[in-house]
Amino acid sequence: MSISQDTKELNSYINKKVDIESVASFKGNEHIIKLNLKFDINQMREALDEVKAMSEFKTAASGFHALAMTRRKNSSVESDNNLVGRYYTRLDDSYEEIAKDELVDEASFTELVEVFKGTYFETIHKELSVRYPIGRVRILEKDSFNCNSWHRDPEPRIHIPIYTNPGALFIVNHHCTHLPADGSVYFTDTRGYHTALNGGDESRTHLVATLAYPEYQP
Repeated sequence: MSISQDTKELNSYINKKVDIESVASFKGNEHIIKLNLKFDINQMREALDEVKAMSEFKTAASGFHALAMTRRKNSSVESDNNLVGRYYTRLDDSYEEIAKDELVDEASFTELVEVFKGTYFETIHKELSVRYPIGRVRILEKDSFNCNSWHRDPEPRIHIPIYTNPGALFIVNHHCTHLPADGSVYFTDTRGYHTALNGGDESRTHLVATLAYPEYQP
């Protein structure tokens, strides 16, 4: 192309309308889907206050905190690995995929942790469990200006935002969107490569439930 054609090409991009509105709302695709199920966001936040008054989050990674909502039957203590579990990632320019951390038997996490019993979270757990094969359920908190690793999980996840901000985004493969905290329930196909980032000034808190399907084999 000539210099004038190159200039014209770039100007055609500069003159396009820039979308600054839809990024503050949910925009799904086949990897991130808003389900029909919905919960009461105010009751969720009240329940979270109750739980936080009696329990503390564990720091699973820098800027990433987790509180186990379910456990194995008749188990009182879970290892830190159970807050994270198996995932796959590529670490360097070889692009070779490696497995990190231990596999977790998701289907064995059937019992609600005591501090959640009698709260609205118990209702949520019951409603999810009668509909889907639910494994580990965790409350995950992400600090401001923080991002997870780029990785994939053995199973998909359910996400229910409790607290968020416009800078909190979820990315699966090539798709990125905000998940508003309005009680909506989202299917996230985390069997694909994904990350969650919080580019906002406030922390982001989600209820995250693993869907206990057999591990995806690519």
